[in-house]
Amino acid sequence: MADDSVDSEAPSRQENHDKDGESGQKQSSNGAAPAESQSLSKRQRKKLLKQQKWEEERELRKQKRKERKQQRRLQRQNHHQEEEEEGGEAQTVRKRPRREVTPSSLRLVVDCSFDDQMLIKDVRKLHKQIQRCYAENRRALHPVQFYLTSLGGQLKQSMDEKDKGWVNWKDISIKTEHYSEVVAKEDLVYLTSDSPNVLEELDQKKAYVIGGLVDHNHHKGITFERAKELGIDHAQLPLSSFVKMNSRKVLAVNHVFEIVLAYLEKGSWQEAFFTVLPQRKGAVAVDKDGKAVPEKEEEDSESDSDPDTLEQTEKRT
Repeated sequence: MADDSVDSEAPSRQENHDKDGESGQKQSSNGAAPAESQSLSKRQRKKLLKQQKWEEERELRKQKRKERKQQRRLQRQNHHQEEEEEGGEAQTVRKRPRREVTPSSLRLVVDCSFDDQMLIKDVRKLHKQIQRCYAENRRALHPVQFYLTSLGGQLKQSMDEKDKGWVNWKDISIKTEHYSEVVAKEDLVYLTSDSPNVLEELDQKKAYVIGGLVDHNHHKGITFERAKELGIDHAQLPLSSFVKMNSRKVLAVNHVFEIVLAYLEKGSWQEAFFTVLPQRKGAVAVDKDGKAVPEKEEEDSESDSDPDTLEQTEKRT
């Protein structure tokens, strides 16, 4: 009997020991969270609480955004209704007056056949001047028929690399052919400062050619020689009749282009010159006797094209 009692007590002690072990494990597992929480620094706890609060308020923020959006929509609707009731007068006042654009039949051709005569840095300058011509023509009061001929070589490479959007340009005829193959010979007039002929007025039926060359005086008279070789008419702008210059009368491609646009708008060579010519050229008005006349300073017209001017021009159109 004694042995039986001993044996029966052994399993019960074993069961009690197992229960104590399980309870101990539960306590240790339950105490893990407080221990982990205590291991966080004050800054970490603060950050954790902030994150929890942000998550809890997510739906509230979403609802507030929705309410603000609805409120703005209602305000726009109410404002639109008020304008309609007033006959649209308020809307008319806000709108900027738009000038009535009347395209000109006059053709301006930039001759890009001098690609092999320039260094790459000068080709890039020409590229910027062409960009300026395009931008100015797009916003002109009397835009001309713009032609770009003999496009290829370094210039095309520069345009492909620096201005890939040129393939989408509007209101411009871009040709790989020479201008003599694009325009009838009798319609051509080459604008060159070396010509003895002075252009008194523009003929809307003509196509005026501008030499696409940045030469820094390395190729004096080359455009005049090209015009004579082809047997086409040539002339120079009447610069000397209205302006006294400190430097040579050779102008950048975009300056010649802009002067023509300004003349078509203003009908005056003198106004056109002083609207466009950069201050660094030292341009001074002259009277009939060729004497200098004091003139108001004009803002410098940069040769380089600005990318914001092209994006805004495109946006307006």
